[in-house]
Amino acid sequence: MARLHLEFPEDQFYYTTQLTVRVTDINAANHLGNDSMISMISEARARFLFDYGADSQSIIVTDLATTYRAEAHARDQLLFEVGVMDFNKYGGDIIFRITRPADGTLIAMAKSGFVFFDYVAGKVSAMPADFVARFPKVNKLA
Repeated sequence: MARLHLEFPEDQFYYTTQLTVRVTDINAANHLGNDSMISMISEARARFLFDYGADSQSIIVTDLATTYRAEAHARDQLLFEVGVMDFNKYGGDIIFRITRPADGTLIAMAKSGFVFFDYVAGKVSAMPADFVARFPKVNKLA
């Protein structure tokens, strides 16, 4: 099976936030566990959407791909750079670059597909125009 390779354009990152690796995030191998990384990615996504005014809109995560490049340990401060790319009528991709600022180490890269969803109607809905307008450099897919 081919290995996953994630690479993102520099101009698609719009937001940063820091999270601290907690002792409870550490697995038996004494580093940040996969499940905890996914939770941290989810927190960074929620902060990004809140700050860009989409927290009141419902989204559904359609997929998640993560590549790990280095270990993180308890009490490490991690910088989550968050962006968007590949918009279509209903959603796109939220991208993440996770580094340890103390030494510049790249910890992980991730991509999360998403669509907007209307829970009242029970169906996927068009991406709000005001959300799209916040990201004029994002490429649009048919």
